[in-house]
Amino acid sequence: MNQPVLIPVTIRATTARNFVKNIDELPSKSTFHMFSFRFWTGFMAFAVIWAYIMTSNIAGAAEKRVVILGDSLTAGYGLEGGQAFPEQLQIALTKEGLDVQVDNAGVSGDTTAGGLSRLDWAIQGDKTPDLVVVALGANDMLRALPVTESQKNLSEILKRLKEQNIRTLLVGMKVPGQYAILFRTKFEDMYTDLADEYDVNFYPFFLEGVALDPKLNQPDGIHPNEKGVAIMVKNMTPVVKDLLQK
Repeated sequence: MNQPVLIPVTIRATTARNFVKNIDELPSKSTFHMFSFRFWTGFMAFAVIWAYIMTSNIAGAAEKRVVILGDSLTAGYGLEGGQAFPEQLQIALTKEGLDVQVDNAGVSGDTTAGGLSRLDWAIQGDKTPDLVVVALGANDMLRALPVTESQKNLSEILKRLKEQNIRTLLVGMKVPGQYAILFRTKFEDMYTDLADEYDVNFYPFFLEGVALDPKLNQPDGIHPNEKGVAIMVKNMTPVVKDLLQK
C-alpha cells in the first residue's frame, strides 16, 4: 500500500519572501523591530508546520526522503517558486537516477534555536527521512549570538537525530573577515567539533564558491541568486547522492 509523502511546497519560500525579513535587514534593534522579528519568525514556523500537514499525498512515496532544515538560504529568500536550493537539489538528484523527495524545511530569519524548535515537525511523516541536512547558524552569526548557545542548539538537534538513527549531514558556515577573530574561530570550529562529537557527515561551507561574488548573489550580497543556487546544488549533489546510496 502506498504511503503518504510530504511534498515540498513553494508557499514556504514565497511566504518567507513576502512576510519575513532577515535579521540583518532590520534597521535597528529597537523593541518594536525585535518584537516584529519574533512575531514573523513564529508565523513562518507555523506556516511550515501547516504546510507539512496539509500537503501529504497518497499518490505514493518516493524511495528516499531528504529533509533540509535551514534558514533563508534554504527557504529560497528572494527567489521565484521552485528555484530554492531544496527543490533544485531534488531535480539534480532525480537526474542522477535517484527516486527522492527533498522537503524544504527552511524558514527565513531562523536561528539554531528556531531550527531546534521545529525539528520534530520537520521530520514527521509516515516515512522517516533517509537523510536530514542541518544547515543552520547563519543568522546566529549575523546577530553575533553567543557561540555556546548556537552550539548547544545544534548539539541537541544532532543528538535527537542520532537517537532516531537518522543519517545527518551537518553544513557549516564561514564568518566574514569583519568579525572579531576570536568569534570567527569559535564559530567555525563549532561545526567541526560537533561533527566529530556526534560522528556525523560534515560539509564545511554551504556557500562554497558563491559567497562574496556579486554575480552569484542578490543585491543584498548575502542571499544567492538563481546562478548561485545552481553552484550550491552542483557542489552538494554528489555528497548527498553518496549518503543516500550508503
